[in-house]
Amino acid sequence: MRHLLSVESLSRGEIERILDRAQAFAEVGKRDIKKVPTLRGRTVVNLFYEASTRTSSSFELAAKRLSADLVSVKAAGSAIDKGESLKDTISTLSAYDPAIIVIRSPFAGAADLVARWTDAAVVNAGDGKHEHPSQALLDVFTLRQRLGTLEGVNIWIVGDVLHSRVARSCLIAFQAMGAEVTLCGPPTLIPRGIAEATGASVSHDIDGVAEADVVYALRMQQERMSESFVPSLREYAMRYQIDSRRLTPRQLLMHPGPVNRGVELSPEVIDSPQSLISAQVESGLVVRMAILYELHTGSDQPRTTGPEPVDTPPRIGQPA
Repeated sequence: MRHLLSVESLSRGEIERILDRAQAFAEVGKRDIKKVPTLRGRTVVNLFYEASTRTSSSFELAAKRLSADLVSVKAAGSAIDKGESLKDTISTLSAYDPAIIVIRSPFAGAADLVARWTDAAVVNAGDGKHEHPSQALLDVFTLRQRLGTLEGVNIWIVGDVLHSRVARSCLIAFQAMGAEVTLCGPPTLIPRGIAEATGASVSHDIDGVAEADVVYALRMQQERMSESFVPSLREYAMRYQIDSRRLTPRQLLMHPGPVNRGVELSPEVIDSPQSLISAQVESGLVVRMAILYELHTGSDQPRTTGPEPVDTPPRIGQPA
């Protein structure tokens, strides 16, 4: 594995190899000394153009657990604030000879461009509304830990599917592992043609969620909405919020975070025994360790980059 740009590019075998490696790192995490020397003497760059708590901190800790030297760059307070382009930023960071660059960007395709501009392995930590592959992998790991397998598991993804890169990556990963996926939400928040394109079921009626084994709630991503997709958050919550009336004791609950309490989830289900939200955060560390490990062991493979793109991506703060 040279880069991790999308879940779509991974075979089921590659997904399982990452999950098995994560399981091994979970065992290491139980030791008094939790570090391993895999990336000793190597540099990992975390380049985050968008706000992040879970993804950023877990990749940072994952790099440190693997004994890497870490450089963390955020848009605020860096040369990015002064108008430096993504390509120039990558050129600067590449001068430090990083082994791996982890990038989050508000622009779809940014990670793919970075992979063309550097000899480092690249991890897509979220690019616009496109994908968030490491989130999907940690979610599959979390469910595999709890259920053993995803074969035949009925998963409902509920909420703002239209703007969610997590929904896209999870849909691909869950289906690859044998799960049956239903996308549920208001018609305005479900992409047109997604059922035909992916084979997933689509429902605009939340009442059917009772048949799910796993309920995966999504955050309403108002920062990505340029117009009104629902009359109000209050009305959305009334129709689609997962609460104790809709979540049965046999079902499992997931959410990628951060949670808008009282909107997509009621407070009592967040803290219920069915909730895997804390387990997802815990899984994030070992899965991201596994991703960095797999990229490092695959770094001796030849580069397979496309032609140099004609257009440079827009600077942060400019429209795509």
